[in-house]
Amino acid sequence: MAHVQKRKADVIDLTTGDDENPLSVSRKAARQDHPDGFTLSQKDSWTNERTDEERADDILILSQDDHDNFNHNYELYGTLNTKVVGIQYYTGHATVGEYVIVRREPSNPYDSNALRVENVQRTQIGHIPKTMAAKLAKYMDAGKILVEGSLTGDKAFYDCPIALKLFGAQDPTERAELVNQMRLDRLPLDGIIQRAREEKKRKAEELKGFKSTKKAGVLKAGSSQEWSLGSSQTEFTSIPNSSTSVQDFQEILADSQKFNPREMGELVEKFGAGEEDLAAMPMADFPEKLTTKLLPYQRQALCWLLGKESPVLPVAGSADVVQLWKRSPQDSRLFKNVATNFCTREAPLLSSGGILADDMGLGKTLEMISLMVSDVRFLGPTLIVCPLGVMSNWSSQIKHHVKPESALRVLTYHGTGKKPTVNFSEYDVVISTYGTLSCEYVPRNAKEPPPVPRKDGLFSITWRRVILDEGHTIRNPRTQSALAASGLLAESRWVLTGTPIINTLKDLYSLIRFLKFTGGLEQFEIFNSVLIRPLNQGHEDASLLLQALMSTVCLRRKKEMKFVDLRLPDIEEYVHCIEFLPKEREKYDALQAEGQGLLRKYETGARNPSLQRPQETYRHLLEILLRLRQVCNHWQLCGERVKSLLEGFGDKKTVDLTPENCLALQDMLQLSIDSLEDCPICLEPLHNPVIMACAHVFEIESIVSPRAELGGESALSAGPTDIDPESSSSKVEAMFKILRSTEKSKPGTKTVIFSQWTRFLDIVQAKLETENSTFARIDGTMRAPARDAAMAALQDDPECRIMLASLAVCSVGLNLVAANQVILADSWWAPALEDQAVDRVHRLGQQKPVVVWRLVMQGSIEERVLGVQAEKRKLMVTAFRENEVARGKKGASRLGDIQKLLA
Repeated sequence: MAHVQKRKADVIDLTTGDDENPLSVSRKAARQDHPDGFTLSQKDSWTNERTDEERADDILILSQDDHDNFNHNYELYGTLNTKVVGIQYYTGHATVGEYVIVRREPSNPYDSNALRVENVQRTQIGHIPKTMAAKLAKYMDAGKILVEGSLTGDKAFYDCPIALKLFGAQDPTERAELVNQMRLDRLPLDGIIQRAREEKKRKAEELKGFKSTKKAGVLKAGSSQEWSLGSSQTEFTSIPNSSTSVQDFQEILADSQKFNPREMGELVEKFGAGEEDLAAMPMADFPEKLTTKLLPYQRQALCWLLGKESPVLPVAGSADVVQLWKRSPQDSRLFKNVATNFCTREAPLLSSGGILADDMGLGKTLEMISLMVSDVRFLGPTLIVCPLGVMSNWSSQIKHHVKPESALRVLTYHGTGKKPTVNFSEYDVVISTYGTLSCEYVPRNAKEPPPVPRKDGLFSITWRRVILDEGHTIRNPRTQSALAASGLLAESRWVLTGTPIINTLKDLYSLIRFLKFTGGLEQFEIFNSVLIRPLNQGHEDASLLLQALMSTVCLRRKKEMKFVDLRLPDIEEYVHCIEFLPKEREKYDALQAEGQGLLRKYETGARNPSLQRPQETYRHLLEILLRLRQVCNHWQLCGERVKSLLEGFGDKKTVDLTPENCLALQDMLQLSIDSLEDCPICLEPLHNPVIMACAHVFEIESIVSPRAELGGESALSAGPTDIDPESSSSKVEAMFKILRSTEKSKPGTKTVIFSQWTRFLDIVQAKLETENSTFARIDGTMRAPARDAAMAALQDDPECRIMLASLAVCSVGLNLVAANQVILADSWWAPALEDQAVDRVHRLGQQKPVVVWRLVMQGSIEERVLGVQAEKRKLMVTAFRENEVARGKKGASRLGDIQKLLA
């Protein structure tokens, strides 16, 4: 395979391996030292014209997005009917019913309160009258109200009627204050009044029902151990911690509740393409250049892929809708977008490509390779952007599946150093990473991205197609990686992901923007007005629109579907609830009380940022959540608190590296590691992380390289971790009871133990070593050869029956079918990582039934995490209508999640 010759620090061709010796597996783990085990050291870092803050824009943007998520908690206060004026001076086209963007324009030389009105193409239509703008501007500037607009009548020569929806915060204190201010300014409050009436009516009905129930003498019992998932209730039972004997496997099953996170309620097939429609999709011919025989559902995918690369607008007189565009029945020359009501007489541009969201293990890689070799109108090379860990998988899969006489010319293009001149047209496929793409998008010393096309690099040509593998990587639309992907020039664009929606619909927006959708949804303000906010409020029309959008842009098949016919063995999943020991409960309760106090402080600070720094409190709050989860696993994970250092920062950009501050900075670094943060430069998981005196965290290889200018700042690595092999916890003991009973009842069972925290894996490892158990280990520090050695041990060594695995690392790019039991030691509110990790075991090639255990501490944050996960799954259900139509509010904001976890 051809690859670019660069300096070693700048390019790694993963197909050639490296000079690291594969680790042998005996009664010691197959592993290297992990980030938690680094000793204190000082390393020179880099300084240049770009500040650390600018280089860490991914982290800063993520934090800012968390704060912006308050917008999802806003509610409708009232609708203001006014008009757009000055239309005669602007060229923006709009018709009745269209969604428009209302934007503050404080730099307007004629009116500092100006509110400009734009259509979905960001062309100005006019502006809001001066007197009305003066009323609204002060609220918008203070962030107290959000304004969304839609035209309610046709444009005249001078003006046009418009309805402005005014949204404000749901917090009762803020609401009361804002309502009083809006009353004084005579702004509408019809939304607030209507909800007050509905709430009064609801309470009256509840009171009436309670009285009739009481009169009939009916009492309903409830238990604190009941937990609701969808429409069902699951009762958790606990296991005793006192016994040290080997429990029988059936006894443990009896003490656990069967759990299926992917089937939440009744099957509802009302909208879009159901399983029968997917099964009936046409098939493409078998590609002659492939050596691998495609399964029927994969040939169906190929046919769909080819069609999506050549979309065609509806013909005149047709009622068809293509990418949400349809022709007007009254005027066939007029195109209307059914989502935004935007109309145009110019034929709209259609997006070439889409989202391939098949379940993990169904062969998305093979399906895309079949698309590449089936392309009869070759216009240039295909660019594949993927995580660093799967680059070699793409090159090896292309070589494996394509006939030698039709071999594709593949270039591995990766590195952060100076690029050599490359003629990409000499290759059929170029494989790169999100980190390389991001670094080239904004070159070093550049204040903003240069225009495209450029003279060289990834932005120098128009690619035949761009494929984003693990495309949910760009789910935050404001990160540099997302902006870079959208800035590429391409004929066709594809996103490969099993989880297009991980947390909120904002994830989906970023993918829609990358795909170059037209009609308005590519503008976040419009996407928010049309989809996010209505879905959060439970509007049925928004659910229908979301399903229509997904059916036109996305193909998703699940491995349980009958027509897919993978014939996988059964999978059974259990929630295993465990009681705290008294000392563990005492520490947990103290942390929870502190978290509830911080939450109240944060809510107050968010309303009055001049009195407190809400972002500082927010980070403290996230740390408390982390510590609560860690206590559920083992008290040793908590370590020292970093609150005092955070408060000491204040407005300072750096701190003095005193011995005390060095220790505190190391604790902050550990918090970043435990929170699964990515390096803001290379966008890869933190393997060898360091923290700067400004408290920013980086991957050491990303900042110490031949192109880095060394400066006087110091970087600290994480401090040492003392693991007491004699120390245990309720969860560790419960885990080992499962392992012992499995060994006794089901000889030959191999188990993968997933945890988010490498330090918890250290604790489990220490206990395995004291019991002389043979095991393997995979975590974020290990390069490809070491990972291969660990997986080979699990696969080939009959004595190696346990693998310790980092959840983040093992959620992508690995095949673990050698195991048939999974223990999820901890959970977090986005369930996608867990699902992907489990699917590494339960996938094509698995020969045995699979059992999954979720270990959950009774009466803890972990029980509430499962409830939050259920809501995240419901959002996917709404999009794909896989099992049910989700009810109530979807896509809870980050603050809403925190409130539920600390309830």
